[in-house]
Amino acid sequence: MREILDDIERWRRLGRSVALARVIDLEGSGPRMPGATMAVADNGEVAGSVSGGCVEGAVVAEALEVLDGGGRRLVSFGYSDDEAFAVGLTCGGTVHLFIEPLDW
Repeated sequence: MREILDDIERWRRLGRSVALARVIDLEGSGPRMPGATMAVADNGEVAGSVSGGCVEGAVVAEALEVLDGGGRRLVSFGYSDDEAFAVGLTCGGTVHLFIEPLDW
């Protein structure tokens, strides 16, 4: 989380709305451990990572929905080992995230 604080502070100074997505659990393997955090500003800027790239786009879309009034939410993304291999990942797994707006 510390590596994204400068971006969050910059967005606060600019008056941006920000959502935080945090890894809260993993089933199987995953590139980021619980606690990994991604911040998404209302203009689509991103800081941090929750998946090393494989589901980042979907997480950004969920975060923007949260900022658009969709409310905080739990979301899960995952692949079976066979599905993961088919798209070029080395293994499957499911990542569970909590996404919420940041309250200044």
